[in-house]
Amino acid sequence: MIESRALLPSSRRLQRTRLTPFAFLMPALVLYALFTAYPVARAFVLSVQRNVDGEVRFSGLAQYQRLLSDDVFRQALFNTLIFLVAQVPVMLIAALLIAVALNSPHFPFRSALRSAYFLPSIMSLVAVGTLFRVLLNEDLGLVNYVLREFGLAGVPWITHPWWAKITVMLLLTWRYTGFMMVIYLAGLQNIPPELYEAAQIDGAEPVQSFWHITLPLLRPTILFTTVLSTISVLQIFDEALIVTRGGPANETLTIGLYLYQTVFSSVDFHYAAAISVVLVVVIGALAVLQLKAGERGQT
Repeated sequence: MIESRALLPSSRRLQRTRLTPFAFLMPALVLYALFTAYPVARAFVLSVQRNVDGEVRFSGLAQYQRLLSDDVFRQALFNTLIFLVAQVPVMLIAALLIAVALNSPHFPFRSALRSAYFLPSIMSLVAVGTLFRVLLNEDLGLVNYVLREFGLAGVPWITHPWWAKITVMLLLTWRYTGFMMVIYLAGLQNIPPELYEAAQIDGAEPVQSFWHITLPLLRPTILFTTVLSTISVLQIFDEALIVTRGGPANETLTIGLYLYQTVFSSVDFHYAAAISVVLVVVIGALAVLQLKAGERGQT
């Protein structure tokens, strides 16, 4: 009896120790459930319903069947995938090269340049989008004025289908490259400098050190930035809305912008919910594929 009583407090302490991590996680789990899990579940419920004369009824997969025949949705999905395939590699490669350059102790003004490259990522997107519209105006914009001064023809940055896409990509690259650069800088500073010194002693060139030391050790960071960039680009909304407004002729319309138009212009909540569910599935599938590819690359 005495031994069992002595063991009772220790067992309680063990239980408390096991429950402590869950107690710390509880606020985050509650917030996640309220602001992420519940909205996603609610969106799925709305997507299998429809409004008939003011009465909400179950419609099964009717909203998703409507998506398959929606030319505007297919155009928005195509545009979003173009932004993903064309813009993300350019942005990440530029961020990595800038980070490698600014990580060198011999690079002049590297502290000031780090701040300058990171500054666009904390600027107001409304102000940035308005600035781009003014600078790239076909008739009165500063960029076309400079091109004409050099004897070149002005570029229809916003009114031409492909140039409008390039304009959105330029805005994305200009805005987020500095943010990715900071992440790469953090990864580079965790690489022991002794590895580069040993490679230099062995006669390795800087390019060889980059390929055989920097890239392998930065692989987890590159995977993280790739997944993060993919999620961000698939949710493009503000850039297309402010700069091109989805035009011309829906050539820069993205899934996020189409979702916004469906809710606030067409006031079709059930169809918008189906669009949001598809967007969540696409983002989740691509993120899982990228993580699996990253895991295979490390083995």
